[in-house]
Amino acid sequence: MLLSRRRFLQAGTALGAAASMGALANVPFSQGDEKPKLTPPAGSVDCHMHLYDGRYPAATNATLFPPDASLEDYRQLQKRLGMTRMVIVTPSTYGTDNRILLDGLLRSRGDARGIAVVDGSITDTALASLHSAGVRGIRFNLSVGGAALDDLEPLASRVNELGWNVQIAPGPLLVELEPRLAKLSARVVIDHMGHVPQPEGLNAAAFASIIRLLDNEKTWVKLSAPYLRSKTGAPTYDDVGKVASAMIRHNAERMLWGSDWPHPTLAIDQKPDDATILDLLALWAPDTGTRELVLRDNPISLYGF
Repeated sequence: MLLSRRRFLQAGTALGAAASMGALANVPFSQGDEKPKLTPPAGSVDCHMHLYDGRYPAATNATLFPPDASLEDYRQLQKRLGMTRMVIVTPSTYGTDNRILLDGLLRSRGDARGIAVVDGSITDTALASLHSAGVRGIRFNLSVGGAALDDLEPLASRVNELGWNVQIAPGPLLVELEPRLAKLSARVVIDHMGHVPQPEGLNAAAFASIIRLLDNEKTWVKLSAPYLRSKTGAPTYDDVGKVASAMIRHNAERMLWGSDWPHPTLAIDQKPDDATILDLLALWAPDTGTRELVLRDNPISLYGF
């Protein structure tokens, strides 16, 4: 569920209480403390995570106000999962202010690439500066209603010249957007398995759109945040798992994995066990070679590690 400003304040109180009871174990914003059964191959990349810091003001149209989640906090999760590389995504909370992203990229010492949020007013000089910092894509987040698509095509053309991708969090708009996404000059990355609705799942029009987009060999899908659309729920999210497995079978070379840490759309007492989330990949992709594609080879190629 989305966190309003009031719920953000409540969440901060709950975080303090949970920490005092040890409810969130050793990693902030994550349940459990056991390591995953799945051992990621060396060089694996978590392709979707966020940072939050109250020193940076929220955008006027922001709808998510999670508690602070630092790079140091996230490094604890990496240690638990056995990963070192990440893709930091500017959250919708900050609009087009990418300062928290740039700070994270600088302090990651080469372990990270970034996805920024920009609009059509950005200059070529500013884009070049973002590229030098490690940014490799831009994001349009339609799932929280804060992104405008007027600049989609011209921005896609401009960032394509830098070798970047265009990342879309489609919410319910994927079917409507499919023709535009298919024609973009830049590579396309679809967040959170395209928000395929449940219980429709494999029969949903959004799933059919994703399959068609995957066939153009310019579209990637992030296997992340299974809790967003699942009706069957934790720990296995069986309904979303069927969608993930089908996408992997259709085009494993265009799949990416992301944790979505610190799980900003979930209240403090609803945070998942990230080790269990990673272990789901073994169910979705039983073959070791396929998992190596998803966790390591695909993101290294796409993001330029």
